[in-house]
Amino acid sequence: MWKMDVIPCLKVPQRHAQLYRKVHETSKKYLLSQGVLDRKYCAQKHSDETVTLPVLAAFLAQLDLVALKEHVAQDSFCEIVDIQAPPLSKKDKVKSFHKRLAETAQSLLVSKGETWSEDLERDIPSQWQCHGDLVLFSEGCFTNEIWKEIGSEFWTAVALTLGVKRLAQIKKISHDGYRTPIVTMLLGDSSYVTHIDNHIRYEFDVTKCMFSSGNITEKLRIASFDCIGETVVDLYAGIGYFTLPYLVHAKAAYVHACEWNPDAVKALQRNLQINSVSDRCTIHQGDNRQLSLSDLADRVNLGLIPSSEEGWPVACRLLKRGTGGILHIHHNVTTPLHHKPPEHSSAIDVNKGSSNQRDMQVWTAWASDTAGRICTLLLDITGNEWKTNIKHIEHVKTYAPHISHVVLDLECKPL
Repeated sequence: MWKMDVIPCLKVPQRHAQLYRKVHETSKKYLLSQGVLDRKYCAQKHSDETVTLPVLAAFLAQLDLVALKEHVAQDSFCEIVDIQAPPLSKKDKVKSFHKRLAETAQSLLVSKGETWSEDLERDIPSQWQCHGDLVLFSEGCFTNEIWKEIGSEFWTAVALTLGVKRLAQIKKISHDGYRTPIVTMLLGDSSYVTHIDNHIRYEFDVTKCMFSSGNITEKLRIASFDCIGETVVDLYAGIGYFTLPYLVHAKAAYVHACEWNPDAVKALQRNLQINSVSDRCTIHQGDNRQLSLSDLADRVNLGLIPSSEEGWPVACRLLKRGTGGILHIHHNVTTPLHHKPPEHSSAIDVNKGSSNQRDMQVWTAWASDTAGRICTLLLDITGNEWKTNIKHIEHVKTYAPHISHVVLDLECKPL
């Protein structure tokens, strides 16, 4: 979640690249005018006649793909992908926030007679989550005791450098079954935040609920679905990460949201209200394995990692017996270091992002195995034969060089 070796980009056809960069005046760039173009990196042309335009991760949620496409070229396409960081722009003269933080820390320490060192510089974070006027740092930074010794003076300087009012740091995730974050407030008293993604407002307490900014591409993908008239079940709703895009943008007729963390349920109730969709959603609090619903879903979202396997039987029971539906199965897939790809490549639709052929072959093998196991579960649960079709494999993010968060879109139909 915290380590990133790739950057987000807007992928467009090469013939429309200039259109996507321009807006009212021909001399201005469209993405730049929207405040999301990352001028630090160069645009890149690719062999499939597409161009990737780097965008700022912190403002990715503000990028309305539907409006962008309609504004520029309705016969075109655009999507968010992750790629290896391209070359730096020649015009990039702006210091990174990491560099600014390091300079702030160094200046403050030297003014107090302390000696600056490479170890201290490595202790300065290079990324973080931003929720309104609060920045949330990960564990593994600001570990030196000297920061605590300086105290509020240091944290105030950090906040001023980042342009925020509050600072917090997550130490670890507790093993209480709810994945409650253990968070320390470094500056400020209130831990209640507001976060806006793609015109959806989320309100929650950072000391009680998780928020995965790394899932923004999947939220944008869900927002692009056409779920008009559909009943959706979100088995792991949290504060509404995916429930809300289904309701607000995909226009699902109704969503059943399952969540067992009481703090997340409270935040979800609030988020449904402030986004004016509470009338189309029922929250089922508790263990989703005890859910009494069945035979009603056109689509089931299984957004739990590292594995949602415990929810597979529930999801199969929820699908409509007469028409079936689609399962969106999240999973962390590990690519063995010495994996040898098969001789023949698969025709399965895979969002490659920054992945290589070895990764894609492993994802495809996992998806095929999962499809077979789901078929067996459906037979056992319904007593009838089903067929499954791997519609798509989406790469969400990379946790480590060999661990990838992917989503399998699996169509399930009764025979």
